[in-house]
Amino acid sequence: MITNPALPQGTRDFDPDTVRKRNYIFDVIRTVFELYGFQPLETPAMENLETLMGKYGEEGDKLIFKILNNGLGDQKNISRSKEAFEQVLLGKNDKNLTQRALKYDLTIPFARYVAMNYGQLQFPFRRYQIQPVWRADRPQKGRYREFYQCDADVVGSKALINEVELALMYNEVFSRLKMAGFSVNINNRKILKGIMEVSGVIKKEKLILGIIDKTDKIGFEGVKGELLNLGIEPVNLEKLLSAYSMNGSDHVKLSFLKQFLSGSETGLNGVSELEYVYEMISRSASGIQSAIHFDFTLARGLEYYTGIIFEVKAPARVKMGSIGGGGRYDDLTGLFGVPDIPGVGISFGVDRIYDVLEELDLFPRHVHDGTRVIFFFMGEEESRQAFGLMQQLRVKGVKSEMYHEQAKLDKQFRYATKKNIPYAVIIGNKEMEDRTCVLKDLRNGEQKSLTIEELLDVEF
Repeated sequence: MITNPALPQGTRDFDPDTVRKRNYIFDVIRTVFELYGFQPLETPAMENLETLMGKYGEEGDKLIFKILNNGLGDQKNISRSKEAFEQVLLGKNDKNLTQRALKYDLTIPFARYVAMNYGQLQFPFRRYQIQPVWRADRPQKGRYREFYQCDADVVGSKALINEVELALMYNEVFSRLKMAGFSVNINNRKILKGIMEVSGVIKKEKLILGIIDKTDKIGFEGVKGELLNLGIEPVNLEKLLSAYSMNGSDHVKLSFLKQFLSGSETGLNGVSELEYVYEMISRSASGIQSAIHFDFTLARGLEYYTGIIFEVKAPARVKMGSIGGGGRYDDLTGLFGVPDIPGVGISFGVDRIYDVLEELDLFPRHVHDGTRVIFFFMGEEESRQAFGLMQQLRVKGVKSEMYHEQAKLDKQFRYATKKNIPYAVIIGNKEMEDRTCVLKDLRNGEQKSLTIEELLDVEF
């Protein structure tokens, strides 16, 4: 039986050129993580379903890829469990059908890890994680069902200096990637809560935040329309909208909020935290403040955030949206029976970052470098000598390979050209006798005869 080759929707193969570009992004991010003292960690691809369910909101639960229990593949069992299957598809859980799932993000598995290893960890614990996650989402540009996340989190500390460093890390990574025009947007869930309190709509906070978080997609008028449909009292709605129609600089907005939130201790605490972070960032890195903005429509849909939240936007000329996000989640491990462990973290959307760099042609030339030197196959005896020389180049760190069999030279040249190999080494009968070789630059056709010692000194 012949099977038509095809990929599951929302997944991709990565050719060598793409993998090199992705590794470039991973290396930049990993270098910055290590620069700031974060340690690597990995967790399994799947988690117990109860670990994930209820942590991402109602809509998030529907996007969790659930794994069927063993023995449920036959039609008889499926038919008997039709109603249960329908409930699972709606985001409910049925242990008779499924008890495990692919991880939706890296944060909840990390919280589970901290809860399980609480007694052995040194706090504050600073970890980074670079792994794939899965979501049963509708595939579209910049959105896939399998994709990588790169997270950095600090747990066991309430100090706001952590938020400052995470903002600086965002700036460092995107600056190293040469992505001019990115923006790091910051808000505080305490400010959002304070606005709800002062506006008299705290009972509908969850619904309102869900609408506010869509401002980028539907605009202020769209938000206003959806809020009207919630049946909010006109006087309360007017006050709520006045907070979200603020204009001016970050300083002007903060001054407005101090007045607006004068009746909310929670809201004022949020303003104070933002002021501290902004001041420290301004002191810490020249120019970074121009990339960081207060955005009071930023809500971050995940329910576990409790303080400052982040979202990184791609340059406006690229229609991509968010390429990173995160925030403080002071009681995430409480979900696993280990309360009162504060935490804060950020995530990089690698697949979207890749698409932005590709669209803006920002990948450096060296990213494409693979094999630097190819040794042509000139005969059995010649290849033996060439192989030993190739190994000496490899010891020196030069990426090298040998053509695998006897073939016409033009075929070997075509192979090298298609692989973008810049140099070829040719050792024939004459070169064997003289202990020399011919080094040919395949980019411009220039060639020269070198001794073996001279070849080993060439900077490839």
